[in-house]
Amino acid sequence: MTSGGGLSPGGAGLGGRVAVVAGATRGIGLAVSYALAGQGVSVVVNGRDRQAVADTVAEIRGGGGYAVGVPGSAGDDGVAQAMVETALAEFGALDIAINCAGIAEPPGSTVLTISPDEFRAQVDAHLLSAFHLLQAAGRVFVEQGSGSIVLTGSAASLGMFGGSGYPAAKGGVNALALAAAADLRDHRVRVNVVMPGAKSRLSSGDDYVAHIEGLHRRGILDDLTRDAALDPAPPEYVAPLYVFLAGDKAEHITGEIFSAAGGFIGRFESQQASFVAYRDHKTTSPYSLDELAGILAEAAAP
Repeated sequence: MTSGGGLSPGGAGLGGRVAVVAGATRGIGLAVSYALAGQGVSVVVNGRDRQAVADTVAEIRGGGGYAVGVPGSAGDDGVAQAMVETALAEFGALDIAINCAGIAEPPGSTVLTISPDEFRAQVDAHLLSAFHLLQAAGRVFVEQGSGSIVLTGSAASLGMFGGSGYPAAKGGVNALALAAAADLRDHRVRVNVVMPGAKSRLSSGDDYVAHIEGLHRRGILDDLTRDAALDPAPPEYVAPLYVFLAGDKAEHITGEIFSAAGGFIGRFESQQASFVAYRDHKTTSPYSLDELAGILAEAAAP
């Protein structure tokens, strides 16, 4: 088993805790699982590939950790619930739920070319998996009055990496997390999002490189973002943020969206509308099209 992702032993205060991790057998999810196990957390490992699940469980156990596996897509009904029930049955508790499940969008996909089935697959893999895990774990956490949920978003939700289904689903993850954090705050259940940048099967290969270079040629990505996207740091660099958010040292943090890539950590401010215009609807008529043209032209001016 690899080390705890840059965390000092016991540094997160998580020894004896129990976590379920969806999408835990590759890339970021694998790094997060190893980092949790390195902190003394018992881990329920999930992934689509049954053999990869078994291999990850064996690796954690071989390193002296505790793990069991639940194969299947976290986007499918019942899989997240099975993960939660397995944690309770095998380890007698559940404290942490992390979703790293996801799939790549079809190569070259755009909003004009993606099929409804392909779009639906993206929503299932990213957004529905987050919903299933959040709901299944959240019910346990509310009953016990504690728990931490960390979901995986993406900078693609900002529209800067093209595509359609992937960014739409990741944008949904952000909205779901913010709403759930507000719903569950009074129950001492925390919900946060990490938008990671790391080398994984989703950010490597010829198709990925061609996609990034194409976005750069079209002026959607600047030079710095293109270079960072083509040479991401290993996932071990983002795993510590997931582990920190799962622990007691982050007990005051909920409803937040963070970005992490290599040595960079960012925090997104709450979305707020900036003032453009106002008049009282009780005493005035609706804006005319000419009025809107003038108001919005002025607002959009540099």
